[in-house]
Amino acid sequence: MVLQPRVSFIENMRALFSQQNKIYSRLLLVVCSFLCILLVITPVFSVDARENSKQTIDKLKQERKQIKKQHQDVVKEKKRLNNLQQEAEKRLGGLKENLQTTNSQIEDSERRLQIATQRLQQLQADLAQSQVSYAERQSSTVARLKYLQRSPVSQGWAVLLQSRNLNDFLSRRRNLKLVYQADQKVLAKLTEEAKQIKQQKTDIEEKKNEISLIRQQLLAQKADYQGQAGLQADLVQRLNSDRIALDAARIQLERDSLSVAKLIQQKVAEEQARIAAAKARSRARNFIRGSGIMALPSTGYISSPFGWRSHPLLGRGRLHTGIDFAAGFGSTIRAADSGTVLYSGWYGGYGKTVIINHGKGITTLYAHSSRLFVKAGETVKRGQAISAIGSTGLSTGPHLHFEVRKNGTPVNPANYL
Repeated sequence: MVLQPRVSFIENMRALFSQQNKIYSRLLLVVCSFLCILLVITPVFSVDARENSKQTIDKLKQERKQIKKQHQDVVKEKKRLNNLQQEAEKRLGGLKENLQTTNSQIEDSERRLQIATQRLQQLQADLAQSQVSYAERQSSTVARLKYLQRSPVSQGWAVLLQSRNLNDFLSRRRNLKLVYQADQKVLAKLTEEAKQIKQQKTDIEEKKNEISLIRQQLLAQKADYQGQAGLQADLVQRLNSDRIALDAARIQLERDSLSVAKLIQQKVAEEQARIAAAKARSRARNFIRGSGIMALPSTGYISSPFGWRSHPLLGRGRLHTGIDFAAGFGSTIRAADSGTVLYSGWYGGYGKTVIINHGKGITTLYAHSSRLFVKAGETVKRGQAISAIGSTGLSTGPHLHFEVRKNGTPVNPANYL
């Protein structure tokens, strides 16, 4: 009886341990399964990460291409705006001439209108006087003719028969004849005056039509004047806006010029340090220095010298830091002297630019090129082709802007050519 509960208790404990073992086995199985799944999925995540990284790189490359294209579009738009500004200035000059011509035509039309109005008033006064005179004479003549028509036909013979002698008869006959002739002249004159009055009426109508036409032309000219004045106001407003933008470009150009000086000093220092290091390592490599006597960098003619001038785009006085050579688009630009290329690329308002170091603090700058034939670090000889004539940057047309700088400061290139 005592062993019965103990056996039951042991069996219960065994059952409990069995259940716990099953639970632990199941937990162990779940953990192992999770680890297996994790090992399988990890490479997949790694592949996805690499794919995402590749897509990101491709996207960045695409964005870089888009940025490059946008830069090219901005350059094209800038050139287009420069051309539009030049055309607007030409149209503005033509518009001013048209306005002066229109004012002269309006003054002439007003004078013609005044003369025609005075002539019309004179014709109307003459016509009124002629009509009054014609009416009076017509009335008296008609009254006398009506009296003669009412008189007997034999009255004329009665006047002749009352003659006392032959001389009286002939005198009476002559007087009657004169009366009849006078009546005929009056009738003829009245007829002629009637024609003149009719012609005067026609002339007055023509003058009225001429005055009406002059008025219409004057109104049309005034309307055209007002339209041109409105166009001029709009054009001036747009040019003022463009002037503000060009002022900003002028400021940027001046900043670029100062930046070029700093860049030259920096590049020269880097070049000198590199040359010194190269000399320390080996004497095999020698730095190419210029002769100090420079050749013409272009075969074009000098269109603008060094010094103060009115900028062709900005319209204000500023220091022209170099010499401009006007030449055909794509013409060759050659190194003025031997040296080492410090810079080759786009540089703000200068456009595509090449800068060459000739040693002893002397550098030359070649701006607004269409193509560049050399790269930074290359050595060039005097007369070697380095770029081509263009109109990049802040430029009014194909030309070479050539500068000579001493220790980064612009000097007159004519002293070296």
